Amino acid sequence: MGIVGYGYAGRCFHSYLVPLADGLRLEAIASSDPAKRARITADVGCRAVATPQELFADPAVDLVVLATPHDTHASLTIAALEAGKHVVTDKAMCLTVAEADAMIAASRRADRLFSVFHNRRWDWDYLTLRQALAAGLLGQPYLFESAVLTHGSPRGWRADERQRGGVMYDWGAHLLDQALQLVAGAVVSVRYEEARVRPEARAEGGVADYGCMGLRFEDGTLFEIACGALAAQPKPRWYVLGDRGALTKEGVDPQEKAMLQRQILAAREDPAQRARVRTQLAGSAADLVLESVRGRWTAYYQNISDVLHGKAELAVTPESVRRQIAVLEAAGQALVAGGSVSVRI
Repeated sequence: MGIVGYGYAGRCFHSYLVPLADGLRLEAIASSDPAKRARITADVGCRAVATPQELFADPAVDLVVLATPHDTHASLTIAALEAGKHVVTDKAMCLTVAEADAMIAASRRADRLFSVFHNRRWDWDYLTLRQALAAGLLGQPYLFESAVLTHGSPRGWRADERQRGGVMYDWGAHLLDQALQLVAGAVVSVRYEEARVRPEARAEGGVADYGCMGLRFEDGTLFEIACGALAAQPKPRWYVLGDRGALTKEGVDPQEKAMLQRQILAAREDPAQRARVRTQLAGSAADLVLESVRGRWTAYYQNISDVLHGKAELAVTPESVRRQIAVLEAAGQALVAGGSVSVRI
C-alpha cells in the first residue's frame, strides 16, 4: 500500500491503521513537503516520495490511499485507478454526484477495488444505537438527532470552502453516512441552514461555524444532523425517540483519542457517557444503561485486505457513499433556496 498525503489524516489515521491489518504492508507515502518526507522515514519507516504520480507508477504499490483535500479526491482516484491501482479515498468521497459517478465508472473499467474510508461505521455509539433499535427498545423510531459540536477553529485546507472544507464535509460526512445506514427508504426532503459568526467564516472562502441538516425519509422519519466548531457546550451525541422509548448518548467514540496515543485497541469509554434508554418492559416504564458495543476501526482495513485476498465482500462500497454525496449536494441547493428541497435519494 501507498498513502498520498501526510497531514492529520495520513499521519494519524492511515499510516497507523494500515499496518494493523493482516495482509497489508505500507510501502511508501507521498508528500510534496520535504520536511514531512523526512518525518515519514523517521516516524513510519517506509519510503517517502514527492508526488502521487510516483506511487501510481510504482510496481511495488498495489493499493493507494488518498488522504488529501476533498477537492482532489475525484481526479486522484481516477488517475490511480487508470494506473491499475486499487484505491481507498478518505471521506468525503468527493464534491458532486457527477464526480462520484466518474470515480465509480473508472473503478469498474479498471476492475479494481474502490472504497471510501468511513471508519465511523465502527463507532461504539453508532453500533450501540443499532443494537438498541434491533432489540426493539425504542419501538418504531421517528426522530433522530445526531450532533458533534466542538470548540476550535478549523485549520489548513479544512478552513477553505473552495477546497470544500467545513463542518458538513468533515464530521457531517460521518454523521450523514450513519443516518443513511440507520434509516431504510428514500430521503424525500433535505433542509440545510448554517451560521457564520467569526470574521474569517464570513470572508471569501471561509467555512461556516455551524451547520444543521434536516432529512425527511419517505416513511416520515426525521433525522437532524448538527455540526459546529464554535460551541462552548456540546449537545448529546444522540437523542432518539421512538413510539415505545427514547435513547440519549453523551460523548464521542473513544477510539480517536486512543489512536493518537498509538493504543487504539486499549480505547476506554467513560461509563457516565454510556447510552441511556427509557423503554417499556412488561407494561411498565424502565430505565436502562446500555453497555457499549465495542466496534474497532481496525476492521475497515482488515476488510480491505480480506477483499483483496478473496476472503470477504467489501464493507463500504462507493455506491453506498454516492448517496451521501447526493444528499450533500441537495443540502447546498437548500441553502441557496433558503429552505428545503424536495428530492428522492
